[in-house]
Amino acid sequence: MPVQSSSSRSAAAAARTDMSVILVTGSYDHEIRFWEAWSGICSRTIPRAAESGQVNRLAISPDKRLLAAAIHKKAYIYEIAAAPSAGPVAIFEGHNGNITAVCFHSEGKWLVTGSEDGTIKIWDLRSSSHLHRNYDNEAPVNDVVVHPNQGELISCDQAGRIKQWDLSENICTHELTPGGDTPMRSISLASDGSCLVAGSVKGKCYVWKINDERSDLPRFQAVTMFQAHTKYLTRLLLSPDVKYLATCSADTTVKIWSITPNYEFKLEKTLQGHQRWVWDCAFSADSAYLVTASSDHTARLWDMSTGETVRQYNGHQKAAVCCALHDGAG
Repeated sequence: MPVQSSSSRSAAAAARTDMSVILVTGSYDHEIRFWEAWSGICSRTIPRAAESGQVNRLAISPDKRLLAAAIHKKAYIYEIAAAPSAGPVAIFEGHNGNITAVCFHSEGKWLVTGSEDGTIKIWDLRSSSHLHRNYDNEAPVNDVVVHPNQGELISCDQAGRIKQWDLSENICTHELTPGGDTPMRSISLASDGSCLVAGSVKGKCYVWKINDERSDLPRFQAVTMFQAHTKYLTRLLLSPDVKYLATCSADTTVKIWSITPNYEFKLEKTLQGHQRWVWDCAFSADSAYLVTASSDHTARLWDMSTGETVRQYNGHQKAAVCCALHDGAG
């Protein structure tokens, strides 16, 4: 996702037309903002004046058509190309607690949500009844991801557990407790399904190699653990090329770790510039840029090669706590 100069205005206009870069942030100010990544201009604010609830998490569908927003106990679905004043095309209700995780299945037909109510729900975007499946996790869910094979979910929770859920058999097939009862805050799966990384609220990262179910090796093979931050870890994310791990923290920094083929993690850069907690991050499709959202009310676009901020997005009146970026093929 190259950042464009003023001399590239015609290219920028073309990019706006075909929505090649979708960048969205959500905030405790209840607003959802779309941004022109290259100019830093807010191109659309989803109006929610009559609605209450902070925006917790955001996800963009693989085809760039839909935005899912976890807002308090509900999941709102918006058309990305709709008019600026357009409201949600669907609202999924059923959770009894804050929704803490939201992600799309690869074909965009299903939405997965995890909640502090201890459940993980799968919603059918094509059905009027919507709720397709419900998993009882028995503890507040902090994060959920869909396995690249699209047949499994992996979640982490406040009880310190990481679970793999089989979508075809509707059961939990594996459970890990790497840090005892220390809450697991965030998880990330390699785009090729090769490894899993989980981060605890105490700033520790745990790494597993994922082996084929048909092999004689354990499904999750622990390979390393390291202390990423001394303060609260809020989010971690593997880059699409699986060469880097980004970790966000209450210490106001984002750390970038390089990953060797032997799963050795080396601190490459510390991204400094945010003034308060960093809550969320999102990589560009080519792994060259990173977007972050912070309690300092701003989001930032970082150049991974230099570790420098190349754009800052100003407009939220309260903490920016979530972001989503999709600049790959729709």
